[in-house]
Amino acid sequence: MKRKEFIKNTVLGGLASTTGIVVSAEPKEKQHSLEISKQVGFNHIKTMETKTRTTVLHKAETRGKANHGWLNSHHSFSFANYYNPERMNFGVLRVLNDDVVAAGMGFGTHPHNNMEIISIPLEGDLEHKDSMGTSAVIKQGDIQVMSAGTGILHSEYNANADRKVKFLQIWVVPNEKGVEPRYDQISLNLEDRKNKLQQVLSPNADDTGVWIHQNAWFNMTSLEKEKTLNYPLNDASNNGVYAFVIEGNVTINGQPLERRDGFGLWDVENLEITADSNAELLLMEVPMNIE
Repeated sequence: MKRKEFIKNTVLGGLASTTGIVVSAEPKEKQHSLEISKQVGFNHIKTMETKTRTTVLHKAETRGKANHGWLNSHHSFSFANYYNPERMNFGVLRVLNDDVVAAGMGFGTHPHNNMEIISIPLEGDLEHKDSMGTSAVIKQGDIQVMSAGTGILHSEYNANADRKVKFLQIWVVPNEKGVEPRYDQISLNLEDRKNKLQQVLSPNADDTGVWIHQNAWFNMTSLEKEKTLNYPLNDASNNGVYAFVIEGNVTINGQPLERRDGFGLWDVENLEITADSNAELLLMEVPMNIE
């Protein structure tokens, strides 16, 4: 699919919408792109049949796939034309896309509202422009956040003409709607995450990293083989953690994980993390119930 067609289809298909109302040019049965369950972890809530289940494992190869030529994307949760009723969200974590954009290509101007949108470049440079007048380039080591609030238009392009850009696109449902749109980005020292946790996002503007309108904390780490870490949850009574393995192999609370695997845990107070090889990891602690 060509880039312009993709942008048109995904915007009309509800990709740009963040409410329960989806405006779509597709058949009704495909109007699913931003349904959100208020249950814990969607279908991963404990029930009478699964009363001891407090984890969900998403192997890398089970993610949704979309290759449009200029864009190669893997979706951990239902998005655009990928729909899996078992994988709509993990608590307020709605979107986790692993995107690769061809040289000089990108997403044209499109709208968002009432969503916290986080971009984490893994390789290359991503150019951002928006209706607030922001013009910026983010690269590996940077964290970008956009509170869409009452509404915003923006575009994202590969700033390089000779190589791909790879980044994680993450959407979190906010705890407050109708806020004034805002943009922020920071540059972090990658050495500060070597064999330790580096906080990159929190609910607090004065904290380390960027902040969002949600009781969420993100941390990143680069672990050497056989190194271990412990992550105590900030709000264990309400939150769970979705771990995403960027590179390498790790074991979290006894579960072996490989590159690009996702592992969600709730009803836990802390995570025990061991690197089975040199590894990079993103931890996303988020509320499990959507208010």
